[in-house]
Amino acid sequence: MSAKDELLAAALEHVTAHGVGALTLRRLAAELGTSHRMLIYHFGSWEGLLVAIVQAVEQRQRDRLRALLAEPDLPPGEQARRFWAQLVDPAQWPSERLFFELYGQALQGRPHAVPLLDGVVDDWLDPLTELTVRSGVPRAEARAHARLRLAVARGLLLDLLATGDVEGVRAAAEVHAAAYRPA
Repeated sequence: MSAKDELLAAALEHVTAHGVGALTLRRLAAELGTSHRMLIYHFGSWEGLLVAIVQAVEQRQRDRLRALLAEPDLPPGEQARRFWAQLVDPAQWPSERLFFELYGQALQGRPHAVPLLDGVVDDWLDPLTELTVRSGVPRAEARAHARLRLAVARGLLLDLLATGDVEGVRAAAEVHAAAYRPA
């Protein structure tokens, strides 16, 4: 593992455990046992580090989904339910808040956040398409459904972060998932 990868893993662990809040580059560097200059060297800026953290969280989530998809005996509905349970875990909320904050900045064209847009939708479509096909949707239609599933999940995560209503959001996710249960 490279020094950059080690720093990113440590930063991701710290931010996941403590959130970003009033954290600064210098304070995070001290917490990680490195210097702010080393973080700037590897990530370009504080914002560049935050984008790298969000991208790493997104990759971990996709890896979790792929791991669930690799369990052929697990029904698609249960795969989706288990994945959703990971997303609504309060331990994920700080990184999900950071995701939406940076996503908004990227959509506004802020240069430090724009790299987040690369793959923010497309990287999810293949695993979600596979889940959708397994749920009984014809492959020709599955990619559009995968995009819808991603949009619904992100919308429900925004709802969750705004309201804290885990049960209400879980119920809404179940209603949506019911559309993908084989008849």
